[in-house]
Amino acid sequence: MKKLLVLALLLVACNKKIEKQDSEKKSVEIDFTTVFEKSDGFETATYTETINYYQDLADSYPEISVQEIGETDSGKPLHIVTLNMKASGDDFETLRQTNRILLVNNGIHPGESDGIDATMMLFRDVVQGKIDAPKNTIVVTIPIYNIGGSLNRNSTSRTNQNGPKAYGFRGNARNYDLNRDFIKADTKNAKAFIKIFHLVQPDIFIDNHVSNGADYQYTLTHLFTQHNKLGGPLGDFIHTQMRPSLEQKLEEKSWDITPYVNVFNRTPDSGFTQFLDTPRYSTGFTTLFNTLGMMIETHMLKPYKQRVEGTYELMKSMIEITEEQGDKIAKLRNEQTKLWTAGDSYSLTWAIDTSLSSTLKFKGYEGEMIPSEFTGAKRLKYDRSKPFTKDVIYHNYFKATDSITIPTAYIIPQGWHNVIDLLKLNNIVFTQFKNDTILTVESYKIGSYETRTSPYEGHYSHYNTNVNTSNEKVKFRKGDYLISTDQKAIRYLLETLEPSAPDSFFNWNFFDTVLQQKEGFSPYVWEDKAEQLLKNNPKLEIEYNIKISYDEDFANSWYAQLDWLHKQSKNYEKAHLQYPIYRIK
Repeated sequence: MKKLLVLALLLVACNKKIEKQDSEKKSVEIDFTTVFEKSDGFETATYTETINYYQDLADSYPEISVQEIGETDSGKPLHIVTLNMKASGDDFETLRQTNRILLVNNGIHPGESDGIDATMMLFRDVVQGKIDAPKNTIVVTIPIYNIGGSLNRNSTSRTNQNGPKAYGFRGNARNYDLNRDFIKADTKNAKAFIKIFHLVQPDIFIDNHVSNGADYQYTLTHLFTQHNKLGGPLGDFIHTQMRPSLEQKLEEKSWDITPYVNVFNRTPDSGFTQFLDTPRYSTGFTTLFNTLGMMIETHMLKPYKQRVEGTYELMKSMIEITEEQGDKIAKLRNEQTKLWTAGDSYSLTWAIDTSLSSTLKFKGYEGEMIPSEFTGAKRLKYDRSKPFTKDVIYHNYFKATDSITIPTAYIIPQGWHNVIDLLKLNNIVFTQFKNDTILTVESYKIGSYETRTSPYEGHYSHYNTNVNTSNEKVKFRKGDYLISTDQKAIRYLLETLEPSAPDSFFNWNFFDTVLQQKEGFSPYVWEDKAEQLLKNNPKLEIEYNIKISYDEDFANSWYAQLDWLHKQSKNYEKAHLQYPIYRIK
């Protein structure tokens, strides 16, 4: 019996040894050549090929780890892949104490697949020692953010694009453009991204894209978050140090780069403006939390191989900058958190500052408007046989056009759970009233707004919103939310809760129910009461008569007269146009 037991143990041990040998042999034999490389730069990896590639890397190299975080509209989870050369795990709270963190987002528009392939090669080359490994920088990537779009592969929807052979579609599984969804978070993708972002808390964020608004000589363009809007020490750093440093590093590697060419159907040599990334966009969102954000925009008319290689070199250069400037970046980010406090002025809307500009030595192609043989109208035609380098004006300075005074706190009634859910998702700190409470607060009435006449990303959004402000005594219920602005997420609160902010929750239709009047009047009943109202209020009668005298439309509309008087009476509902979030000065 003992002999049989010993024999069984030997067999188990041998089997484990064989399995180990097979495992070691497998790791050695895995071919980490990417689909992009195997196709000589003509193809991009599918979603499954991409995830399997990173899983194999993680199985073979302890410096790589893969996690599933959150759901997407496609039914599949998002992944993050972490490159940590100290192989000390992926506990980000611990990692950020001694490291800087760079987060790379790929495949937000899966037809713009350059970053997907470039990042796979970058992670492999670092762990295999083919390029210098970062010592104090943790690199995290979302391999493919728009999974639904990635699964919807085709070869035709990118009309202007020069490769790859097949690629994903711009819309996600619900046909949302995810790069318009960061602040409103209609999709599961956006909610998963927010979880990842607050888990990782990156110092620097890169979103990889492809673009074509014009034809020019560059393969690479950069789109840094707008520095005046970012403001403070971080705004100055990204404008005067990070951007020039990136351009210099790429020049040393023989890669030309220029700012994102923000034009459409015209030549850029007459000048162009910096793109203003409001919080609906990835970099506009991430910079609300003092993360230095940029997009890589390769030129889609350039060969795919060239675009991927350029994206690779740019990301490598940003890792170098993070290594060199990491301590400074951490210091500036900490300073930025103290930049705004209650009582300060905060700018919400921005416009080009025409008194300031930069000059670019721009490398373009001659272009002209010529008669179209197809439509007969004028069409733009570039001539690549006529390259040029000339001075071009770049409008990259913006000035504030509207601002508010930062309150001490906001109060949100508990019924607005859709807003509360997003605040919780973004780690907003709050308390709830333990008892019914009456407070004097600053109250907004919606004064005016305009609404898009065409659908935009699932909404008929508002813009040019103005409010009328008053101080009111308001009764709040037990369970309503009190949210102090004295927290790291102060900018997120201001950009979402102030109705006049371009990407406020109000402008994204979160509060449209207050725009509809719920109670009205029957004219045959109200007319008698309106007449009595005027008799009892001489001042109101004077105001009414003046309005009739000077407003012809009003004078000619009996209903407008009755409606106006109803709105001056105690019968008019208080909820109509009442913005339901209140401010404490």
